[in-house]
Formats: sequence, C-alpha cells, structure tokens
Amino acid sequence: MIKLAIYGKGGIGKSTCTANLSAALASLGKRVIQIGCDPKADSTINLLRGDPVLPVMDYMRQYDEEPESIEQISKVGYGGVLCIETGGPTPGLGCAGRGIITTFSLLEQLDLFGRYKPDAVLYDVLGDVVCGGFAAPIREGYAEQVLIVTSGEKMALYAANNIWQAVKNFEDRSYAKVRGVILNRRNVEREEEKVRAFTDKAGIEITADIPRSDDIIRYEDMGMTCVEGDPRCEAAGRFLALAKTLIDEDERNG
Repeated sequence: MIKLAIYGKGGIGKSTCTANLSAALASLGKRVIQIGCDPKADSTINLLRGDPVLPVMDYMRQYDEEPESIEQISKVGYGGVLCIETGGPTPGLGCAGRGIITTFSLLEQLDLFGRYKPDAVLYDVLGDVVCGGFAAPIREGYAEQVLIVTSGEKMALYAANNIWQAVKNFEDRSYAKVRGVILNRRNVEREEEKVRAFTDKAGIEITADIPRSDDIIRYEDMGMTCVEGDPRCEAAGRFLALAKTLIDEDERNG
C-alpha cells in the first residue's frame, strides 16, 4: 500500500498537489483515501466539486459525540477517492495538532483501513512540522514516505528544509522517510537552480516538476482537479507520471 504524507509551507500548493495526485492514482484504478490534516479543512474540496465534507472535529462539536461510522465523516469524491478532513478547534481555542491526533485515534476505532482496504492513503499536512500533532502522520507510522512541496521562493525552501530536518530526526526509529520534492513552480528567478541546491544538500530528488499552470487554476475555480478536468493537459500529465512512478515502486516492493 502507498502511504504518503505531503508537507510544505502554508499556501505553497500542498492541497492542490495532494488532490491531483489522489485523482491521478484513482484514475489509474487505485482505491484511494485522502485525509486533510489542516484546520482549514479544504484539502479535498476539489475532489468533491466544491461540496465540502464535514470535518471530524466539527462533527464532534456539532453532535457532542464521536461518529459511529466512517460515512458520517467522509464523502466519496472523484474516482471513488474517500475524502476525510480532520478540521481543528474553534478558532482561537485549543490546539490544531490535537485534532489530527484525535481523528487518527477515531479512524483506528472505526477500522477505516480494514473496512475500506485502500491501495493508497495520502495525508495532506499543514505547513512546517511544528508540534507532535502535525508530526503524527510520520511519527506514528501512518505514512511511510514524505513528499515535500516547495517552490524556489525563500520561505518555501526554508520550510522545506525544516520538514526535511524533522523527518531526519526520526530516521533511527523506522518512521517515514523523505521520498523527494514536488517542485510546484512559481516562476521565480533561478527557481530550479535554487530547489536543486536544496535537494542536492539533502540527498533527495525532485520527484515531480509541476508547471505554473492556468489549467490548474481554471479547474479549481470549477471545483475540480486538472486531472479530472483535462487529463491531457501538461500539469495533469505530470501528476499522472508521479502516480505511475509510485505505483510501480509499490508493486516492486510489495
């Protein structure tokens, strides 16, 4: 099974990349779960034609109880992708990372993976690894690989380096390892050179190179991924290529 956590600076396009990769895996016949680990709860919106799923933490506040079934806290999106959002605390109150820990514990109680039997699980995780909650996908064994989304912008690369360092701290515990970088281009000066300087230093690779694309923006305005909207466009092709690479690796290792 592909178990992948996708990290990156806030606003760098993590959710766009995660949703397009989920859509690509699903379009190649894989059974996919995407779990958004961000209080904004917008990771899966473009798999759902703009109709958001009720986040787990919102459900628990609204009904003052834990859900009794996966169906109460999930929706099926494009290609059969099962969409779940952790959500977060009431703004200004509580710890957002706690929402991730609470949700993961609940999903274990509901036997999500045993019931759904996914081929791939993707975790879309907020920003830098800043606390135990946001590190949970890599620290608790949920994910086996990490993809870091970055552009050539200074703060995006700063966050990427922090994430890489955080994952390295867990190396001796058989936790997730960094698979590589998704270069989500912003067309800044010497962008590829700057990103390659980071990946060379870290000893990792640019796993996918996503062009700055009007297609992505146009289809997101319609509540879709570009993989759904036009699988023949350049950006969709890059996500499909990444999906095929991950599938091939999983089959070789399986």
